[in-house]
Amino acid sequence: MQFGIFTVGDVTPDPTTGRAPTEHERIKNTVAIAEKAEEIGLDVFATGEHHNPPFVPSSPTTLLGYIAARTERLILSTSTTLITTNDPVKIAEDFSVLQHLSDGRVDLMLGRGNTGPVYPWFGEDIRQAIPLTVEKYDLLRRLWREEVVDWEGQFRTPLQGFTLAPRPLDGVAPFVWHGSIRTPEIAELAAYHGDGFFANHIFWPASHTERMIAFYRQRFEHYGHGAAHQAIVGLGGQIFMRRNSQDAVRDFRPYFDVAPVYGHGPSLEDFSAQTPLTVGSPQEVLERTLGFREYVGDYQRQLFLVDHAGLPLKTVLEQLDLLGEILPDLRAGFAEGRPADVPDAPTHASLVAAQAGRASGTSRTSRATEPAEALS
Repeated sequence: MQFGIFTVGDVTPDPTTGRAPTEHERIKNTVAIAEKAEEIGLDVFATGEHHNPPFVPSSPTTLLGYIAARTERLILSTSTTLITTNDPVKIAEDFSVLQHLSDGRVDLMLGRGNTGPVYPWFGEDIRQAIPLTVEKYDLLRRLWREEVVDWEGQFRTPLQGFTLAPRPLDGVAPFVWHGSIRTPEIAELAAYHGDGFFANHIFWPASHTERMIAFYRQRFEHYGHGAAHQAIVGLGGQIFMRRNSQDAVRDFRPYFDVAPVYGHGPSLEDFSAQTPLTVGSPQEVLERTLGFREYVGDYQRQLFLVDHAGLPLKTVLEQLDLLGEILPDLRAGFAEGRPADVPDAPTHASLVAAQAGRASGTSRTSRATEPAEALS
């Protein structure tokens, strides 16, 4: 089980002071947050990808490459790499370079994003979001896995005799998670390839996440990658902690009330009751997070959002200190009763070992249909 944090990289005024960080400050603060994540013993730091104000992470691999040089153990990931509007060749190149720089401490989460205008900015049509995802991911997989690629599709110019440079580290592609809040076609795509499925698990009721994960698990088993309970699942989550719950609610309320996504809507109390948002003491966060397993089963990665809505760096670092205090109990709680055949979260080392096993004929998977048929 991996634990970590993810950021969306928003530049939002602090509602208690009225001051917004500069873009320079926000980027530098994000690096400090990642370094703190490693210091407290977290496993993963993930950044989003946005190309519009008020966000700054328009070049995730640049940011992660810098963080790689300042950390030693942290797995570097994305909380969305926009498969629909990025060129698969560029994604493949960037993450291969990042693999080498970080000695394999990298994976990525592919998604379609939720900003409609980004599509025409990069020459794409939002009405083709799902077909773009399927076609571009097919090419991305081939670029990482085949020495010479000849390819032709609907949305991109053909490739003839193309070889990716550099090749993936140790000949193993980064592990891919497919992130989605509400789209079963993305869960289907993840299941078809035996990839991970990451449910955002912030804005929607737990019952919605439960249905999405159950669907992904069933399709993972259908395609012959293992039993449903062995599927690779990740969850998001949002937390805010103080030593006692009353202080947490008092301190977080002004940030919640004007947050870019859910501000000016339901009350903090209603939103916390209806979604997995947890605002309270460390013990309350511990207990509620451990409860996620009751409706999604044993899973592999838990990421928390702790730095948005204008929260100042000092407060975010305090949140991470508190998270570090309950991290041993989180690890112990999720390990308790975990079946031995539930796989660990994939890492570069485990993927290298799995590839060696396939080469020796000790591992094989099957698929029932092609992705175009499965997603039709």
